[in-house]
Formats: sequence, structure tokens, C-alpha cells
Amino acid sequence: MCVEAAQCWQQITMAECTTFDSLLEMGFDRNRAEKAVAHTGNQGIESAMDWLMEHENDPDIDEPYVPPAGDTLGTTEEQSQSPTEPSESTDVAEQEGDPKNPMSEEERKDQVKRLEELMKIRQEERRERERKEEIEREKQRRKQGQELLHVKQKLQDDEMKKLADHRRREKMEDKLAKQRVKEKIARDREERARKFGGGSSSTGLSSPPSEAPLQCPPENQEASPPKKDYDDCRIQVRLLDGSTLSTVFKAQEPLAAVRVYVQMNGANGQDFNLITPYPRRVYTDLDMEKPLCELGLVPSAVLVVTKK
Repeated sequence: MCVEAAQCWQQITMAECTTFDSLLEMGFDRNRAEKAVAHTGNQGIESAMDWLMEHENDPDIDEPYVPPAGDTLGTTEEQSQSPTEPSESTDVAEQEGDPKNPMSEEERKDQVKRLEELMKIRQEERRERERKEEIEREKQRRKQGQELLHVKQKLQDDEMKKLADHRRREKMEDKLAKQRVKEKIARDREERARKFGGGSSSTGLSSPPSEAPLQCPPENQEASPPKKDYDDCRIQVRLLDGSTLSTVFKAQEPLAAVRVYVQMNGANGQDFNLITPYPRRVYTDLDMEKPLCELGLVPSAVLVVTKK
């Protein structure tokens, strides 16, 4: 029974020695080779190589291998012997005759060469896998960037719509207020006419103002047909820092749309006025509600941004 146990232990020790020596001949550090053989349970050179490639970036990979406490392989004298030192059981096995002949130097070199080729293949597969993973991560980053850009563009569009709706409501309220003022003026005029209806001079004085508003629309109608030919209006805006913005608006859009465009693209949160250099004109809040065609900015115009 002692001879059989010695032969069995000799085979295990030779297998460990073969794997360990093969790793050393391939250029691996001694500490790494010992850890690979121990952690893979001596399942072969390929398992040891796989373990080394998976743990090559571990911070403690180059530290000496320390067997875990309670390891039964280190409790006997035979198991504590180094693979490089022959044991007494090995001598016994050699006397009895070992059925497994040791590898020659040429066979060992062939094995090392084959293992190196296998390791290169594994490393190439690993690099290819990492390259595919990096490509997939880059695709995900681009997809997320496009989604963020789409959300940002949607928020800007929503903000423009809100500002346009707000300007439209203000314009409607201003129009209604002007209409109420006109109606009140007309009622006051009628009331004065009834009160002082006997005087011809008062009638003569009151009639021209009522005729004046009636004569203005025909003049506007005569000037408007050329402007109706233009549906678009190109506006160039000169900013405070000397740079320029240029874009196209609809002829019926209010001047407030140009102001909103400047606020979102170049005002940097500063309050400003819009003016035309020649003839010089500073546009007021009431002008912001007027369409571009009514302000004479069609088909193109240059506006200058000034500080308030």
C-alpha cells in the first residue's frame, strides 16, 4: 500500500511540476505560476493560462502565494516538498518502474510552443471581445447623446411656442383695450354732438377727426400690395460683441419673434433694445406686437442690439 500511495503522489507531483515548469518556460513569474496552479486545482496548463489572463490585473498577482489555512495538501511532509526537489516516493516509483515516461527536451519545447500559440489565440479573442464591447458602449453613448439633443430641442420648441402664445395673448388684449378706448371716444364724441348739436362750428370741428381715420386705411391699402408679395423676411441682427445672427421669419410674424430668437441665441440673459441704424428707430414694446411687414422690415432688414 505504501508503494501504491507513493506512485500516486509521484504522478500528481509530476503533473504539477509539468504545469509549473511550462508556465515558467513561457515567461510567467514564479509567483504567478504558483497561484495559477493552486487556484485551478492543477487541472492542466490551459486552465492555468485562462486563470492568469483573467487575473493579470489583480493588485496582488505578483505577491508570493500563501496557501489557505487548513490546507490538507500542506500537512504532510511529502506534500510540502517543492516540485523541483524529488521526494522519496519518487525514488520508490522509479525503482518500481513508472509507466509514464518523462517528456524529452524536444517534446517539452513543442508543448511550450503549442501553449504559447494557444495563449496568443486566447489573447486575440479577448482583445476582439473587448473591442466589440467598446464599440457597443460607444453606440450607447451616441444614442444617449442624440436622445438628450432631441429632448433639448423639444424644450426649446416648447419655450418658443409658450412665448409666442404669450405675445399673441398680449397682442389680443392690447387690441381689445384699444378697441374699447376707440368706442369710448366715439361715444363721448356722439354725446358732445348731441349736447352741442346746435353749433355748426362744433360740428365742423368734430367731423374732420372722424373722417381722418377713414382716409388712412386706403393709404395703407395702397402701400400694402407690394409687401404681400413677400411671404418671408430675412433679418440680420448685429449683437453687442460685434457678431451677427441671420435667419428667416414669416412676414406676418411679430417683431417679438425676432426678440425671442436673439434672447435664445446671443443675448446671454441681458436686457436690450432693437434698433434700425438708418433711418434710426428704436422699437418699443408696442412695436413688438406688430408684424414685420407692417414695420417695413420686409423683404430684408438689419437690426442692431443695444443695451437698455
